[in-house]
Amino acid sequence: MSSFQSYFFEKAIKLSVKRAAKNGVHQKGIEEQRKLLDAAASKMSKLPKNCQVKPLRMEGLYAEWYTTGKTLPGKVVLYLHGGGYALCSANTHRPLAARIGKAAGVNVLFPEYRLAPEHPFPAAIEDAVNVYRWLLKQGYTENDIIFAGDSAGGGLCLATALVLRDQNEPLPAGIVCLSPWVDLTSSGESYRKNEEIDPYLSVKAVKEAARMYAGTESLDHPLISPVFADLTGLPPLFIQSGTHEILQSDASMLAAKAKDANVNVSIKVWDGMWHVWQISGDLLPEAKKATREIGQFIKQIFKT
Repeated sequence: MSSFQSYFFEKAIKLSVKRAAKNGVHQKGIEEQRKLLDAAASKMSKLPKNCQVKPLRMEGLYAEWYTTGKTLPGKVVLYLHGGGYALCSANTHRPLAARIGKAAGVNVLFPEYRLAPEHPFPAAIEDAVNVYRWLLKQGYTENDIIFAGDSAGGGLCLATALVLRDQNEPLPAGIVCLSPWVDLTSSGESYRKNEEIDPYLSVKAVKEAARMYAGTESLDHPLISPVFADLTGLPPLFIQSGTHEILQSDASMLAAKAKDANVNVSIKVWDGMWHVWQISGDLLPEAKKATREIGQFIKQIFKT
């Protein structure tokens, strides 16, 4: 049963999306869209209490470390943000990543990977692989690192792990996917079933973003759409999705594919929740609970 607060949250999201469409946001250039998103996020974002943010440059990228309270030494969550591979940044996702770090009791490394259309596939994967290798060079082992990401960031976590596996490199201890975008062909049933109820995403916009990221490559390329990849050998996988998002099929298909490949997978589909509701933070009971469950998964992985 969805909370009382979620009803009004979803209504407000739908209203905001309609207002943005009326103001012609989608007709603006990609740089302008990014600036508008960052500006809106800066007004709403709230970091956890006592969160320390440390900017750094690594592997040619801007990145940030998040530390909140007492953390488990020598462990890290490598967080890859969503945004259709074309939008968003630390400004939009900093609070979500930091809250996950707080719930898990570990530090978070948040890199800003290169974005499409300026840098289409495989630029984001190359950046994520290089960041992971950078962590290994700093003295972390594969057992000290967990990948986490939302939407496109969830797909990027999987694609990065697949590249590492295929190159016989050590894999992270686990992967967390929040509303993962892993089928850029939009083949799942939820793209049609949930098109009218998803408050955030439209099928048209998702298809446009998919083509922007893929460039000249086929959308069913296994590193673009990991649901078409052989997932054998991947580490434990934790997935959250909502029944009101058009990407819900992506999560279900991913879980089924992982299970078939004998990957240890856990999925929870939240009734009445929309795309990446976890970003709503302390204002939404379902977001708080989902974040706690992510933290529990990360703690359990590092414990074992």
